[in-house]
Amino acid sequence: MGENEHKPDCFGVIDIVFPMHDDGLRHSPESCMVCLYKTECLRTAIKNPDGLKVQEEIVDRAYESKKISFLKRWSKRKYIHKIRKEK
Repeated sequence: MGENEHKPDCFGVIDIVFPMHDDGLRHSPESCMVCLYKTECLRTAIKNPDGLKVQEEIVDRAYESKKISFLKRWSKRKYIHKIRKEK
């Protein structure tokens, strides 16, 4: 894929390519499933500062379901916060 290729305007925009649904989880729309850029787009979206909120949601869900401890949740959220400040 060359750098001069035009990507869709929605490329890497977390709330468009991985929006929150009524069930409290994020799902990619059907229109993204047929896009040539879907994998690169989702990776880009997760790495963007807005994508850090998805990582926080994952940590919070793991804590709520008792898969991680309070201390582990605190540590992971602190790390995410550090990354956010660096960007």
